[in-house]
Amino acid sequence: MCDKVGKGLILLAGNEPSPMSYADNTFDFRQDSTFLYYFGLDLPSLAGVIDAESGRSVLFGNDAGIDDLIWTGPVPALRELAAEVGVGETRPFAELADEISAAAASGRTVHYLPPYRAETSLLLSRLLGRPAESLFEGKSADLIFAVAEMREKKEECELDELRKAYEIGFEMHTAAMKMCRAGVRENEITGVINAIPKRMGGWGLSFPSIVTQHGETLHNSPTTEPLRDGRLLLVDAGGERASHYCSDHTRTYPVNGRFTERQREIYEIVLKAHDAVPQLLRPGMMYSDLHRAACVILAEGLHDAGLILCGGEEAVEAGVMSGLFMPHGLGHGIGLDVHDCQAVGERSFDFGEYLERAAATATCIHRATWRLNPGTVLSDEPGIYFIPALIDKVRGEGRFKGLVDFAKLEGYKDFGGIRIEDDLIVTETGCEITGGGTIPSKVADLEAFLAR
Repeated sequence: MCDKVGKGLILLAGNEPSPMSYADNTFDFRQDSTFLYYFGLDLPSLAGVIDAESGRSVLFGNDAGIDDLIWTGPVPALRELAAEVGVGETRPFAELADEISAAAASGRTVHYLPPYRAETSLLLSRLLGRPAESLFEGKSADLIFAVAEMREKKEECELDELRKAYEIGFEMHTAAMKMCRAGVRENEITGVINAIPKRMGGWGLSFPSIVTQHGETLHNSPTTEPLRDGRLLLVDAGGERASHYCSDHTRTYPVNGRFTERQREIYEIVLKAHDAVPQLLRPGMMYSDLHRAACVILAEGLHDAGLILCGGEEAVEAGVMSGLFMPHGLGHGIGLDVHDCQAVGERSFDFGEYLERAAATATCIHRATWRLNPGTVLSDEPGIYFIPALIDKVRGEGRFKGLVDFAKLEGYKDFGGIRIEDDLIVTETGCEITGGGTIPSKVADLEAFLAR
């Protein structure tokens, strides 16, 4: 990383405990993934500094006092923690401000990543002497791209953790399938599958589970609504290992265990695109090309179903898929975060000023310029959604006139949505589906599993 950044100090702040209802009642602690990647310590209230010129690294934190030990029990000394991860120097957390001030006074650049937590924003604001609202202006592009380039390509030990994370996802999804029947509430299923990662020794969820009969709402939260015959249940869920490497899978299936003819037709279209992606993926391929290929398959299927009136290529070129039927990307990076590196990527700020550099780096932090090289891990999650408000808006604006059969589409407003998702590891010759894709996805396999 030092070679990539060049000069100055690199400041990596770990996360603080996040209060749930008052200061001492906190959510489960989740370490910042980039701090964890470089400093390897999954404990709160730490920060690391790396001198990009000398390679010197310092861990800042405080040893536990007696008041802390009463609540936490014995905790290793800071110098012991540092020694475990190969950091030779430790200092009290209060001295971090002196380190940063000295660097600034001597004209050295302090590199930091754009913050995504309020506690980190306040810390950086104090250390750097700039208002919290202006922190994004001072973020280090050199550090952003250095981190992305290093975290993008997974080592074999990381891939092993991701493969093991699949096992958590498998248990979560098959547990949901076993519970799926009319009368069971969405949040009943959620409660059961949310417990599985911890039961299996993991940290917890890789993101809040989506368990919904309204799959047309992309991130719909589970409700107390009971499952109903005739509806489809969409479950998008994944778990994190104790190492925080994670999984992300989606399955959609009928509540009563049998697809209707119309549900099966749309499901098979999505499944065809989902299954084609691993066959199409080649190392060095641009993500945008893979996304487009999947969308063409979806559009051709919708044409055969009579909902799109033109060919697949024409529909995609006109924006029909992104503007109406699949308003999200085909996938995203996966690693220590379920959307890997997105805390420093296109989801955290406007990437317009970095387009040339993003294209040269070609990492998952900017999907429009993402190149899928060996060691990259990504999700494969095509979908088709019938969103009533979006259908009305597009039709009212006169968009896609002559390209979409809006009269027929009216009959799908109560359909919901279908998404199918697995995780792919890019290899030297193609890709590996984590877990071999053994969570049921074929219609016959799903119906057989649901009939158990």
